[in-house]
Amino acid sequence: THTHTHIPIPIPIHPIPIPIQRASMSRIGKIAVNVALRARGSSAGVSCTSRFTVLSSARTFSAAADGEYDLAVIGGGPAGYVASIKAAQMGLKAVCIESRGALGGTCLNVGCIPSKALLNNSHLYHQAKTDFASRGINVDNVTLDLTKMMSAKATSVSQLTGGIEMLLKKNKVDYVKGHGKLTGTTSITVDLSEGGQQTISAKNIMLATGSEVTPFPGVTVDEKTIISSTGALSLEKLPESMIVIGAGVIGLELGSVWERLGSKVTVVEFMDSVGGLGMDSEVSKTFQRILKKQGLTFKMKTKVMGVEKKAGGGVSVSVEAAAGGKPEVLDADVVLVCIGRRPFTDKLGLDTVGIETDAKGKVKVNGSFQTNIPNIYAVGDIIDGPMLAHKAEDEGVLCVEAIMGKHVHLDYNLVPSVVYTHPEVAWVGKSEDTLKAEGVDYKKGNFPFMANSRAKTCVDTDGFVKVLTDAKTDKILGVHIINSQAGELIGEACLAMEYGASSEDIARVCHAHPTLSEALKGACQQTSTGKSINF
Repeated sequence: THTHTHIPIPIPIHPIPIPIQRASMSRIGKIAVNVALRARGSSAGVSCTSRFTVLSSARTFSAAADGEYDLAVIGGGPAGYVASIKAAQMGLKAVCIESRGALGGTCLNVGCIPSKALLNNSHLYHQAKTDFASRGINVDNVTLDLTKMMSAKATSVSQLTGGIEMLLKKNKVDYVKGHGKLTGTTSITVDLSEGGQQTISAKNIMLATGSEVTPFPGVTVDEKTIISSTGALSLEKLPESMIVIGAGVIGLELGSVWERLGSKVTVVEFMDSVGGLGMDSEVSKTFQRILKKQGLTFKMKTKVMGVEKKAGGGVSVSVEAAAGGKPEVLDADVVLVCIGRRPFTDKLGLDTVGIETDAKGKVKVNGSFQTNIPNIYAVGDIIDGPMLAHKAEDEGVLCVEAIMGKHVHLDYNLVPSVVYTHPEVAWVGKSEDTLKAEGVDYKKGNFPFMANSRAKTCVDTDGFVKVLTDAKTDKILGVHIINSQAGELIGEACLAMEYGASSEDIARVCHAHPTLSEALKGACQQTSTGKSINF
């Protein structure tokens, strides 16, 4: 649960005459009215809220003195580099400090981007091996060149990280390579990557240092046989067998990669469901069933007691039932530890200036991303909220706007989540489990992709769209999708929910045919009227 708070700023409302009665307005009409109202600078609206709310005039900064920046950002990941660029675009003199030697943070270097390259190419390999023949495509002797696949991944990463460096230059953001540490409320000492130190002075400082892999107690990761997500992206040979500790998003994505390439993968999970916290239980059960069909083996409600390297090579993992029971030993060539991530604030100097953190080590901030030191801000994985690149990017932009004196707000309920397996899983808003727990009276509509014409033509019919709405108002409260393109499809739901749309709104929007997006329309028809046309 996100705990940011902000103080609302009263804004005068200037009525705008509208030549129609609101009682007769459709929901789509109300959305259009909201857009018009916003364009005219009014805060009046029709049950419509925005994540990106800008309510006050920009603060004016004087030209920075020699050697002094308006904003210094420690961290060049999704939050940090985006914030640096936004600051420069708003007229601030900005510097971005990054210790990795390449911009983009965990996401671009050892996270989102390299994993998606391997997920895509491993899927193509698996499809060529198992599915092409049924489609009338005959390919003999399909073999894996793991070295070349890793090279393709590395090319994608280098192109994107290099592109970010060009964007910093284009926007006249200074880039300093090294580890930045707070030495005062307006000063940073950087241990430069090439040796030596540099002192940076800034009127405002933004902390965007991201997160790191959470270590498993008593287990030493060597990135060879006992690996983290970082090692799983760079294995030099295909392991015959792999044990994945943790059935969350990262574990399932990387486990899927190596299973498709030919490894026998067993996933050990302490909880009774896959996908981690936040995934709807109906979706989770369907998702696990699909993954089992693909070849993944699951040991649920199981705890890991220890991990040991074997003398002759490989690893032994001692497990037992979470509720207690007979111990069991699992053997594998490689063990992948994926039990989560934690804020990375190592040697950042938080104690030096007295910045407050919570029990989990996350930096405490208010609704404007200010720490308890007014000119020091924090965004991304080191503050509360989901550890997602797109959430961090939005926070980076909003933080800069807050520094410029604007009132900002991010609705964390509308930050989407995606699991990039095949099929993908994506969701935004509340799960059915959450609505039940909160006692919300809701309606539900499901539409299976087996009834979608585009999915049928692609022979890719696993999954469904699930839409949850308020039983009285029909406002959309949550959307959950299992499909090979779920990550792309969820965008429409995000936009609709940002504007307070009902399921009837989406049901009445003309969707192109044949498209996968028609499944969302069908689920909304089901929710709003109780019946869908095509199912």
